[in-house]
Amino acid sequence: MSDVSREVLLDIGRRARIGLDEAILCETKTPAQLSHILDEATTANRSMFLTRLSERQVQALREEHATALDYHALSQTAILGDVPPPEGPARIAIVAAGSSDAAVAHEAARTLAYAGVPSELVCDVGVAGLWRLLDQVDRLAEMDVIIAVAGMDAAMVSVIGGLVPGLVIAVPVSTGYGAARNGETALYSSLASCSPGVAVVNIDNGFGAACAALRAIGHARANRADPVGVDHAR
Repeated sequence: MSDVSREVLLDIGRRARIGLDEAILCETKTPAQLSHILDEATTANRSMFLTRLSERQVQALREEHATALDYHALSQTAILGDVPPPEGPARIAIVAAGSSDAAVAHEAARTLAYAGVPSELVCDVGVAGLWRLLDQVDRLAEMDVIIAVAGMDAAMVSVIGGLVPGLVIAVPVSTGYGAARNGETALYSSLASCSPGVAVVNIDNGFGAACAALRAIGHARANRADPVGVDHAR
């Protein structure tokens, strides 16, 4: 067994257990590790979602792997293989306070797209120009889930939480000057929101917010394989 194969053990039973595929966090993975993962997925004819995959890492892949990926540079996500087309009207909105938050918002949107779930992306509607957000309130009020992506003071999260009935999932973002502290201020602001029922994920975690949204709308349960015979020790 090669060193790389000892470093990588794919969780092929995750969808059967929880209804959601494993995603590959690529940020600190070596080219050899990524190649091994993509070789395994290709051999098994499995689709795969990759996050935090830099353009430099894509360029370091073997040509057959790089060309097989649907790569989105802004969100640093990639999809290997076929995914189900989105079905039905969007029940999830992803709202980004500023264009600086767009990468995280697109990570969430791509995660939902990989799952075959449509979403509506609303960008650059932060509270510094409150009218932009208020123009969207009627549409947002129709959504089951709103993923609110905001840096700096993340004030948009509380405003949305006070205006719409759907589940609000806050994603604090590491944008902003000095006291924003790389997203910590946005995190604390979201956690301290006076809007009731706001849920909060970690800083810059668009992927995690999308997975929470999928659980909230019952997508994971609907896509869970028959649990009988599943090896839960995997």
